[in-house]
Amino acid sequence: QVRLVESGGGLVQAGGSLRLSCAASGRSFTGLTMGWFRQAPGKEREFVAGINWSGGSTSYTDSVKGRFTVSRDNAKATVYLQMNSLKPEDTAVYSCNAKRLIITTQGPIENDYWGQGTQVTVSS
Repeated sequence: QVRLVESGGGLVQAGGSLRLSCAASGRSFTGLTMGWFRQAPGKEREFVAGINWSGGSTSYTDSVKGRFTVSRDNAKATVYLQMNSLKPEDTAVYSCNAKRLIITTQGPIENDYWGQGTQVTVSS
């Protein structure tokens, strides 16, 4: 089991910045692909950004490209989301996700873990 705890959310004015952190504990951080998702009121949860184990590959949803940066520190078992030039439409609960794919003789097993989420509110 992997436990994920997010921090860094809050209230910020449009154009401001926040840095979210997601600290992992429990089973090894090794091999985990990490992602950030968000869910605004009345909307479905959407993918925001992701990063592979080495940090050498990242992905972003189009609406945050050029404004958000995902990174990780494997020694600290922590993934970050730097959010700049925030907009009111970025307001949501941001959740951290970890995935590990295990290949067994019976086939692949995907372990999927979620944090409790942190609220980000951007005022206009």
